[in-house]
Amino acid sequence: MNAGRRHFARLLAAGACVAWAGRASAANANARPDSTAPLPRGTALRAREKRTLVRPARLRAQAVVGLIAPGGVVDDSIIEQCVRNLESIGLDVRPGTHIRAARGGYAGTVEQRLDDLHAMFGDREVRAIFTARGGSGCTALLPHIRYDFVRAHPKILIGYSDITALHLALLRQAGLITFHGPVAWSTFSSYSVEQMLAVLSSPQATLAMTMAAENRDKAATQPQYRMRTLVPGVAEGQLIGGNLSIVAALAGTPFMADFHRRILFLEDVGEAPYRIDRMLTQLDQSVGLARAAGVLLGIFQKSAPPDREPSLTLDEVFEDHFAGRRVPAVCGWSLGHVSQQMTLPLGVRARMDTERETLTLLEPAVS
Repeated sequence: MNAGRRHFARLLAAGACVAWAGRASAANANARPDSTAPLPRGTALRAREKRTLVRPARLRAQAVVGLIAPGGVVDDSIIEQCVRNLESIGLDVRPGTHIRAARGGYAGTVEQRLDDLHAMFGDREVRAIFTARGGSGCTALLPHIRYDFVRAHPKILIGYSDITALHLALLRQAGLITFHGPVAWSTFSSYSVEQMLAVLSSPQATLAMTMAAENRDKAATQPQYRMRTLVPGVAEGQLIGGNLSIVAALAGTPFMADFHRRILFLEDVGEAPYRIDRMLTQLDQSVGLARAAGVLLGIFQKSAPPDREPSLTLDEVFEDHFAGRRVPAVCGWSLGHVSQQMTLPLGVRARMDTERETLTLLEPAVS
C-alpha cells in the first residue's frame, strides 16, 4: 500500500475486517417496502420533482456498506475485486442476497435486483450502497422502485455508467442526492479515492474540484483526454446528468433529467460520433440543451470514427451542438469510463469555471 493509499485508509480507519462471504443483507434488513408493483403513472410521479432534496448521512470510518448489482451480471472474481477495493479504504462489505444471480447478461431478474436495492435501503446497519458495476438493465427497475420508502431511508448510492438510471430516477422521484462516481469494481486510483472520500465523508460548505494530472498527461497521445473550452464562462446550478446513452434513453419518461438552469454533465464509452450526435440531437429536441446553465463533457472513451467510413470527429460533434450557444461548455474533464474520475453529487449546487478549469460544490452533499 503506497503512502497515498495509507492516508485514505487511515481516514476511514484502515484495518476494518471485510466479512462478506455468506452474509446476506436480507437477513439483517429492518424495514422493507410492501410491494414491488409498478408506481402509478402521471401526476403523482411528476409532483415528486418539487420535493426538498434529502442529503444522506456521510460515510464514516469502518462503516458497513452494501454491495449490489442492479444492472449487469457479476461473477465471483468481480465480487472479490469489489470487496478488495472497499476493504482498502477501511469499509465492511455486505453483499446483496442476489448478487450472484444471473439472467442472460443481467444480474438476475428485475425482482431480484429490486429486492437487493430495497433491502439495502431498509437495512439499518448499512450506511452506504456501492454498485458493483454498470452494464445494462437498471432502467427496467425504475417503475418498480418504492420512492417513498427510499426517501424515508436515505443513504449514499454511488456508481456510474448504467447506474445513471438510478441516479436520475431517485433524484426526480425521491428527491435523494446520489453520487456519480466509481463503481466498486473500478480502479481505485489515488485521485478517484481522494475525490470520492472528499465528497462522501467530509461535509463542507464549498469544495473545489480540479482535474486529474494523469488525465492531462494522457492528452499528449490520446486526444479524448484533451481538455477544451467550447464556450468560455462561469455557470452555476444543480448538477444533473451522467451517461449520455442513459440520459437520452430516459427522455420523455417520468425519470428524465431536467436541464433547466442546471449544470449538465455527460460521458459515454464505445459510442461512435454519429451515435453521440444522434443522442445529443434527441436531447436537444426533447429537453433542450440551451436550457442548461452549463455543460460539462467528460472523457468519451472508444468513440473514434469507424475505420474507412466517412464521419464527423467527436470534436466536430461537440462543436456543432455546443460551440454556437451562449451556455458555457467544456469537454475532456475528469469523469467517465476512466481510472481517474471525480465524484459528482446529483442535485447539489455547483459552479463551473472554464478559465480556471474548476468545478466547485457550493453546498455539502452529505449530512
